[in-house]
Amino acid sequence: MRQLTIGARDITKKYRIGGPAQRHASLRDAITHAATAPVRGMRALMRSRDERQSAREAEEFLALRGVSFDIRQGEIVGLIGRNGAGKSTLLKILSRITEPTSGRAEVHGRLGSLLEVGTGFHPDLTGRDNVFLNGAILGMRRHEIARRFDEIVEFSGVSQFIDTPVKRYSSGMYLRLAFAVAAHLDTEILVVDEVLAVGDASFQKKCLAKMEDVGHHGRTVVFVSHNMMAVTRLCQRTILLDEGRVIADGPSHEIVGAYLRSGLGTTAEREWGDDSAAPGNDIVRLRALRIRTHTGEISEAMDIRLPVRVEMEFDVLTDGHSLVPNFHFFNEEGVCVFIAGDHDPAWEHRTRPRGRYASTAWIPGNYLSEGTIVVSAAISTMDPVAVHYFERDAVAFQVIDSLAGDSARGRFAGPIPGVVRPLLKWTTDFEPAMSTNDTLSMHP
Repeated sequence: MRQLTIGARDITKKYRIGGPAQRHASLRDAITHAATAPVRGMRALMRSRDERQSAREAEEFLALRGVSFDIRQGEIVGLIGRNGAGKSTLLKILSRITEPTSGRAEVHGRLGSLLEVGTGFHPDLTGRDNVFLNGAILGMRRHEIARRFDEIVEFSGVSQFIDTPVKRYSSGMYLRLAFAVAAHLDTEILVVDEVLAVGDASFQKKCLAKMEDVGHHGRTVVFVSHNMMAVTRLCQRTILLDEGRVIADGPSHEIVGAYLRSGLGTTAEREWGDDSAAPGNDIVRLRALRIRTHTGEISEAMDIRLPVRVEMEFDVLTDGHSLVPNFHFFNEEGVCVFIAGDHDPAWEHRTRPRGRYASTAWIPGNYLSEGTIVVSAAISTMDPVAVHYFERDAVAFQVIDSLAGDSARGRFAGPIPGVVRPLLKWTTDFEPAMSTNDTLSMHP
């Protein structure tokens, strides 16, 4: 059995919220205390009443509740769950940034973590200095860091600014260098939070490939993400957290599928009412995505034999752009089933005036395979090519096969692999075999 690298032992983390802030005594506090003695008595009763009220209003919040699991050398493990499930708190405990209220975390080996942009960077130091500082914090010798330095800088793509203080870096530059340091220095364990969300698509792909390579070389990776396709592509095993508890732990495609089906994850409808939160730019903004049955009801469960409507609602804010809505469909194993662009002849090759639009793609019945289908949504222009928004893993639905015998399954009740399951048209030509009498009659 492979060596244990991370062990969570009944970890509980408790925070106090809503209570009065605790002040620390100082010389200034003592002088003030003596000088205000005559008036303290007048205020004592009122202050005591207020403090009792504040204490009653203070609440305890359990971010983690008895979390236990083992991760062994070379495993790449995904950690998923909705916002507030306890993922980031758990990573901070594993990274020794905070301590658990009870329980313990066992970490065997040097651990490099990337929990937020620029974690461990000193803003006044240059990129070069921060690379060596991070390595020293991890216990590496200078010559060890120097041996990997050129590789780190090349991966990060910030060679032109490596001798510039990182406080002048953009968030993207910060991220690229921070990830490059965490991934390339000689740590046995790499812990990565959802920071990859601020990188562009090409950098995300590069990071995922690097983490996969790290795992193949025997290092342990813990990866937190809301990108379910990235989790299923990268991680063989996934742990699902909800309300601070581990509620599932197993093969990634099974856990991701259970997460999406449970209602804890992506659902059949999402809406963005706030401009600041809505994906897009000054040209177009996404307002809603919906999965509907062929009769128009919003639903997460779709009969494999019936059409599915996938609807994108968006606002065009600036005239003069030929905008193309498009959907990207993935199954729960992270395989792209297909990509569909809007070819409505009413708007193809036409610029769109300002206003609210609702574009709908119809998926025919008896086309998709059963299981979870996760939908990403985008709007782009072709001339020049530009992507105005790309909302990953935005909505999801379940395709449910029929046992009635009138789908592609027929009467077969076992599992059927494949990303699609079309009910194809079949034709058969038949030529009857000759009987013995027919043969004899031909030869008298």
